[in-house]
Amino acid sequence: MSLLPTDISEAALTAYKSEFDHQGYVVVPGVLENGLRQRLIDQVRQAMDPLVGPAEFEADVGYPGSPKDRTAPGGSTPRRLLHAYARSNEFKLLAMQPKMAALLQRLMGEGICLSQCHHNCIMTKHPGFSSATLWHQDIRYWSFQHPDLISAWYALGEETAENGALQVIPGTHLLDIEAARFDGELFLRPELPENQGLINAAETVSLSAGDMLLFHCRLFHAAGRNGSDAVKLSPVFTYHGKSNRPLPETRSDRFPSIEIDYA
Repeated sequence: MSLLPTDISEAALTAYKSEFDHQGYVVVPGVLENGLRQRLIDQVRQAMDPLVGPAEFEADVGYPGSPKDRTAPGGSTPRRLLHAYARSNEFKLLAMQPKMAALLQRLMGEGICLSQCHHNCIMTKHPGFSSATLWHQDIRYWSFQHPDLISAWYALGEETAENGALQVIPGTHLLDIEAARFDGELFLRPELPENQGLINAAETVSLSAGDMLLFHCRLFHAAGRNGSDAVKLSPVFTYHGKSNRPLPETRSDRFPSIEIDYA
């Protein structure tokens, strides 16, 4: 089952790497064929009603717009379905697909592993009770020998500013930001002039159904609330180089990583 086009040329791979190295992210269009995409959508909908855990709820995160607790209106709204890799053969194929792995290997410069500890989920952004995610780097709570991981974000439907598409600040994966510019939860403090300059450079990453977004763990990103009338579904997996191991006895080492073979 092929997810990436079979005719990705050496020139295209080089161009993807150049853009990723410079911007900290790159969009690969048309990765998911419609049949697989629809099967994944059907599986996610079945897993949401009735809910098949484990899951994280909007009330758990305390982000702007989220219910104050699980007893409040919308408190039982799932934010993401966890352990996506183990949910079905289709999600396992999505996480392990050889052509996708070969592209990530080009970006990382070595063989890769799937982390079962970080992301490995389906983001389920509901209308009405979705929360906004503030500006952050994913590496803030991850513990690896080197802060060089890449996440693959798949759009099962269109992602736009209206339904809470990801926003990014290009090139920020290359910056070193002093601790005083973060709040206690390691979000950028928007009131600081030096942070305002960064935030003003943000871009919304609009995706068509079937597109894949790859982004670096140090890239600052955020997302708004879902103002549409449909749930936005986005499987996300995170990868690290084989030589970049999680630090022992940290949350990044709770579950073993999975080495991926690529053709």
